[in-house]
Amino acid sequence: QVQFVESGGDWVQPGGSLTLSCVATGFTFSNAPMSWYRQGVPGKKRELVAAIWTAKDVTKYADSVKGRFTISRVNAENTLYLQMDSLEFEDTAVYYCNAGFTSAQYDWGQGTQVTVSS
Repeated sequence: QVQFVESGGDWVQPGGSLTLSCVATGFTFSNAPMSWYRQGVPGKKRELVAAIWTAKDVTKYADSVKGRFTISRVNAENTLYLQMDSLEFEDTAVYYCNAGFTSAQYDWGQGTQVTVSS
């Protein structure tokens, strides 16, 4: 079955950096557009943060993270990454990955918590 295992979340001070990883299994990763989402408040709709097409040079970002976050993928390792720089308080959330470029295609994994706090 399809599984997403996110990792790399941590506590970080404003202005700091983190790199999130997501290992995806159960589908042909190299053929799937992939995205990162976040949920800042439990029960609130997840926000699409960044997406990458199968061609690695096609990406898109939410306005709130443009210029600070970078999405990338290593197809040979079924792994999706999110490099997050210049983190802000508002970036505090649980981060999830999923297949799809505009909407999630599968059930969610457990996510990874990012906390930005001084």
